[in-house]
Amino acid sequence: MPRVSVIIATYNWSSVLPYSIGSVLRQTFSDFEVLVVGDGCTDDSEVVVAAIGDPRVRWINLPANSGHQSGPNNEGIGQAKGELIAYLGHDDLWLPHHLDSLVAAIDRSGAAMAHSLVACVEPGAEVWPVAPWPEYGMWGPPSCTLHRRSVMNTVGGWRDYRELDVPPEVDLWRRAQKAGFRFTFVERLTAIKLPASVRRDVYQTKPCHEQADWFARTGEAGFEVVTMARMLAGKHDVRSMPYREIVRRLIGQTFVRLRRRFSERWRSGLFSTRKNSGIDAIRKFKGL
Repeated sequence: MPRVSVIIATYNWSSVLPYSIGSVLRQTFSDFEVLVVGDGCTDDSEVVVAAIGDPRVRWINLPANSGHQSGPNNEGIGQAKGELIAYLGHDDLWLPHHLDSLVAAIDRSGAAMAHSLVACVEPGAEVWPVAPWPEYGMWGPPSCTLHRRSVMNTVGGWRDYRELDVPPEVDLWRRAQKAGFRFTFVERLTAIKLPASVRRDVYQTKPCHEQADWFARTGEAGFEVVTMARMLAGKHDVRSMPYREIVRRLIGQTFVRLRRRFSERWRSGLFSTRKNSGIDAIRKFKGL
């Protein structure tokens, strides 16, 4: 049995799959399976996945579209064979040490969930850090988290966003924290997020040039440290800064950026008190 089951939820955007799946296949930790779960896909995603030709990669397709990664995630968990569950957005990427770092952190600490630092790439290639703190109910992309299967056995699966006042991932982290599961933070950059939520109509145009570019970059020597330093460039002298200090300052940048962006979204009406309104607005912006 594989130690880790990697779940990639996807919907009708086949051109990005070779890059997200490729970033899993070049992990330094190799004891995994990859479940690519279509949310009622009607395009050529199955053909693209089959063409990868790796026996560790399996295609699953839901009979109908659920409208959020929660549905495919639950299906993947139900079919997963691994003791540990990891998630990767179909348009996101992992650095080669992602699984190695998070699995080692869970083994070392005995925690139920590990999470790491993420570089969030906006249109125009501006890069800013995300240091999620799920144990405090703060948002963070699932692409930077790994948890034991026992978490789901205890708290249940992902919930439908239409029933929630917060994003499904925040709801899941809060339920895990309330159930007493421990979390551990990995002080390394291990994932690249290219959020569709700030890329208008991507599900209509279906580009993959950014994924191709960043996939090539993440294979370069020294990419992690160089990228972290660049996220601080212009504000700090990072040439002689210790790695841990870079991480500390990047975490501070996360809070500044998140406060600013959530404030902007509230003013624009993207979020409201009505359940699911935020995700519905994002879906429309993305072209779904």
